[in-house]
Amino acid sequence: MHATMIGLDIAKNVFQVHAEDASGHLVLRKRLSRAAMEGFFAKQPSAVIGIEACGSSHHWARTLSAMGHTVRLIPAGYVKPFVKRNKTDARDAEAICVAMQRPGMRQVPIKSVDQQAARGLETARDLLVRQHTQLMNAIRGLLAELGVIASQGVSGFTLLCAKIDAGDPAIHPVLRPALQAMLEQWRAVGAASTLLEAQIKARAKTDATMRLLMTIPGVGPLTAHAIVAAIGDGRQFSSARDFAAWAGLTPREHQSANRRREGSISRQGDAGVRRLLTLGASSLMRHLRAKPEKASVWVRGILARRPMKVAVVAQAARTARIAWAIMRSGQTYRAAGAAA
Repeated sequence: MHATMIGLDIAKNVFQVHAEDASGHLVLRKRLSRAAMEGFFAKQPSAVIGIEACGSSHHWARTLSAMGHTVRLIPAGYVKPFVKRNKTDARDAEAICVAMQRPGMRQVPIKSVDQQAARGLETARDLLVRQHTQLMNAIRGLLAELGVIASQGVSGFTLLCAKIDAGDPAIHPVLRPALQAMLEQWRAVGAASTLLEAQIKARAKTDATMRLLMTIPGVGPLTAHAIVAAIGDGRQFSSARDFAAWAGLTPREHQSANRRREGSISRQGDAGVRRLLTLGASSLMRHLRAKPEKASVWVRGILARRPMKVAVVAQAARTARIAWAIMRSGQTYRAAGAAA
């Protein structure tokens, strides 16, 4: 086989290969098991291999790159138009092979092991935080069915915890063991999420790029860590707006002939990075609205023209642009109007 272009459809245990030569003719179509994957590609001459950017794709990209192959990760949404009718693994692999040969096709940068570990740390913390909230709401709901309620917030939930621990007679004895088990799990999940959050903050303090990002108003250690873990040094973006668009903080656009219309923000990018940027912007805008003398002309203007939630998203998009510029320049944040 003298293939120069290979489309590889990956899964957990079954892999499909579609190989073409320099003329675009099919030279091989093969189904591989997971055990045979590395041995098969180790015997092949160097080729350009296309893979959909999905689960485990970065692992296989690193593995195949170490064998001397050139790997291109293609967003799954950009492969979809090239899939023929009646989806099969073989047609998926063929579509990947066709899509990666397009001159303007976008690629996903291959993440390092350290970068994926950092992303995994954030994913684990997010899961624990969600479970922590779910358990607290479940306990509140079960007690409310018995007429046992408390005020919102941590202080009110602390009173409910004290009633469960003390065996309050208002709590039915049949339900009490279940509530105690859920409360123990809530405490364990809270302690675990706090530990992971401390680990993320410690990493942010020791990383030079993250420390630069934390000089931006509205960007804390969690946001700085998420940005660096997601995009590395940001070289894959040609402009600050491209990064803001990747984060889903730019409006949708529809253009036809001489008509051009912008809609709501796309929300097409990384949900975790966008959420953290928005939360930081929300905190910043509340602070500046309470103390307008500290706000810039741009902030005062957008708060005067637009609703608060729209202003928050606009500030989040602005923060994303500033973050990319700082990552590329290596300079600390300087407020508008500061001396050069």
